[in-house]
Amino acid sequence: MNIFIQKNMVPFIFLTLLSLVGTSFSSSIFTDFQALVSVKQHFESPSGDIEGWDLSNPTSVCSWNGVKCFHGRVVSLNISNMGLYGSISNSISTLDMLMELSIDGNNFTGDIKIENMSSLQYLNISNNYFSGNLEWNYSSIGNLEMFDAYNNNFNGSLPLGVLSLRKLRYLDLSGNYFTGELPRSYGSMIGLEYLSLSGNELHGKIPKELGNLTNLKEIYLGQFNEFDGSIPKEFGKLVNLVHLDIAHCGIDGSIPQELGNLKSLNTLFLYLNALSGQIPKELGNLTSLVNLDLSGNAFTGEIPNEFVKLQKLRLFNLFMNRLHGSIPDFVAEFPDLETLYLWRNNFTGIIPRNLGKNRKLQELDLSSNKLTGTIPKDLCASGRLSILILRINFLFGQIPDELGRCLSLVRVRLGENYLNGSIPNGFLYMPELNLVELQNNYLSGTLPENPNPSSKPAKLGQLNLSINQLSGFLPSSLSDFTALQILLLGGNNLSGRIPPSIGQLQQAIRLDLSGNILSGEIPPEISKCTHLSYLDLSHNNFSGPIPPVISKIRILSYLNLSRNHFNETMPKTIGSMKSLTTADFSFNDLSGKLPESGQYAFFNASSFAGNPRLCGPLLNNPCNFTELVNNPGKTHSEFKLIFALGLLICSLVFATAAILKAKSFRKQSNSWKMTAFQQKVEFSVSDVLECVKDGNVVGRGGAGIVYHGKMPNGEDIAVKKLLGFNNSTHDHGFKAEVKTLGNIRHRNIVKLLAFCSNKDTNLLVYEYMRNGSLGEALHSKKGGIFLGWNLRYKIANEAAKGLCYLHHDCSPLIIHRDVKSNNILLDSNCEAHVADFGLAKFLADGGASECMSAIAGSYGYIAPGMQIIQAKTL
Repeated sequence: MNIFIQKNMVPFIFLTLLSLVGTSFSSSIFTDFQALVSVKQHFESPSGDIEGWDLSNPTSVCSWNGVKCFHGRVVSLNISNMGLYGSISNSISTLDMLMELSIDGNNFTGDIKIENMSSLQYLNISNNYFSGNLEWNYSSIGNLEMFDAYNNNFNGSLPLGVLSLRKLRYLDLSGNYFTGELPRSYGSMIGLEYLSLSGNELHGKIPKELGNLTNLKEIYLGQFNEFDGSIPKEFGKLVNLVHLDIAHCGIDGSIPQELGNLKSLNTLFLYLNALSGQIPKELGNLTSLVNLDLSGNAFTGEIPNEFVKLQKLRLFNLFMNRLHGSIPDFVAEFPDLETLYLWRNNFTGIIPRNLGKNRKLQELDLSSNKLTGTIPKDLCASGRLSILILRINFLFGQIPDELGRCLSLVRVRLGENYLNGSIPNGFLYMPELNLVELQNNYLSGTLPENPNPSSKPAKLGQLNLSINQLSGFLPSSLSDFTALQILLLGGNNLSGRIPPSIGQLQQAIRLDLSGNILSGEIPPEISKCTHLSYLDLSHNNFSGPIPPVISKIRILSYLNLSRNHFNETMPKTIGSMKSLTTADFSFNDLSGKLPESGQYAFFNASSFAGNPRLCGPLLNNPCNFTELVNNPGKTHSEFKLIFALGLLICSLVFATAAILKAKSFRKQSNSWKMTAFQQKVEFSVSDVLECVKDGNVVGRGGAGIVYHGKMPNGEDIAVKKLLGFNNSTHDHGFKAEVKTLGNIRHRNIVKLLAFCSNKDTNLLVYEYMRNGSLGEALHSKKGGIFLGWNLRYKIANEAAKGLCYLHHDCSPLIIHRDVKSNNILLDSNCEAHVADFGLAKFLADGGASECMSAIAGSYGYIAPGMQIIQAKTL
């Protein structure tokens, strides 16, 4: 459209000179000058481009940036992508000779009305924050040919006034919040060549009347709209269509065979719907088709043989359907094929032998089918193959050596097949790889060293070779993977020692070497892997002491050293690891007294089972038991008597100490301070302190113990007892949690009723969540019965509402930073409540000035970002 305007204009310099002649011009340009001055006055923080406007000289208007004139009048105002804020004044409509108005790509807000511009042909207000509706007086802008309002906040029904724009060729109302049905009368805009209504909240049926728009070249109706019914067969009349996108909008039924009439069609997107039946063979008539995506539906049957005629295909996506049969050989013969995604179907047979020989293939995903045979050797003949995903099939044979020379590979997932043989030399060390999965196969041989030490595989972030038959030593060049975050080698036959170079994996988060025959001591260099949250060395032949330097891995949450031959005593420093929530030291040769301080107090006795020489109260194995048994001066009966008396005395001592401690704890109630939140509470500090006893414990964590109690009025509460921090630099999240929860109100945020504190102890008093945490519900033995899919969806939706409140409506804004299933609590009705804000961080000024450079929260779970399914299984 810009080209259209420019072709109808005389060269700009000549027009500027011409416009200086005549008194009638002076009054007109002055009117335009005043309008532009008024428009600019509504801008906030204008950029340097607009700052150059000389508001003291009306005759300079035509030289202003973004302004063009013709015959003494402003005919074009283009201030696109200038980073402007503010609103658009209604005085802009006094620019009655304007032919082009482009204000897109800024940050304008509020309502906007463009009227009384009979010369206007090109209007672009997209990519702003305009709100309200679009019920304008369109008859006063009757010459409009192009109208782009994409990506704003307009709402209400789709405007019917646009029907009066008889010259309209381009209409884009997508990316807004329009609701209601798509008007059937839109089928009368027969001049339209481009129509986009996607990304709204429209519903109802897609009108068959749109089939009358025979001049259409592009139509977009999907994404967030939710239509009923099927694709109108009348769309087969849109013979000029080049691009048809009705993806992700809930349509069902079958694809009408009439779509086979659209011989000019370049792109057909129908993905993520509920379409079913067989793919019509008539689509084979679309010989101009370049992009075909029918993924995420319920199609059955086989790939039609008529698709052999689709020789221009570059993108061919049929994944997530119910298709069966073999992958036709002709698919491998498409000369321009770049992307082939057929995963999660029921395809059988072999992968076409010629696939990749076209020298164009870049992305291939055939995973989750029933394919057999070997991997074709020419998949990377193009030298451009970046994505190779063949996981969960029945493939066998060796990984082709040619893949070991495919330097373009970025992601390789070949796990859960029956592949055998050795890993090709150099395969793991290719420069662009960031993910390799070869797990659950029958691969053998050794892990190869880097064949080119001067070339470091600096991008590899995940390597999974677990559950194979690999043997030999760990290669020293493992340290070349400087970006590695996940290394899974468990379930092999690897032997020898862990090389000290393991300490070079300083980005590693998860390290699993379990189920091998590794031996020797744990090298102290492992403490340099400071980002580790998961370390599993179980089921090996490691020996020697557990190195105390492990405690330097300050964020380790999972540690499994079981089923080895570790000896000597347990390091006391392990107790200082506040992040360590799961640990297993069972079935080793450990001895001596088990420390009781710090994190040791929260481990289960089962974590130390199978170490008969390990003693301590947690293990119910007194450390003086052996001495008494081996004392030659005592008879068997005397020993039993002494032992019984000893137990009785110990019990009395412990009981007396517990009673005194409890009394002391309660006598201090006059030194406690309680602050109430939410509403006036009907309990006292003494009532809260009555709950804090061993019999009421319902949970333990790194920061403290949680108790359940009932108040005199019958109200259930939960009390979290945190450690004192007067003499500590770390407050265990107490201040952050109180500050956060004490000032927010939301149905899906757990209520902090009060907090109590004295110089040694801090107590947080919450409403009690009878059904515990989502994590417990999901992972308990009855989780699958208790949480049906409807209830899971309800819980996820409610938790999202709570997080949405924190991110968008709370003042100041809050980021939780430890969202996981254990921090989503369920009340008696299984309503979700987001909890545990010990890691919350306030976003001052809406987050504009905050920076988070450190990873926080529980390692072992990182919440996934929302991803469009078009990301496939990458």
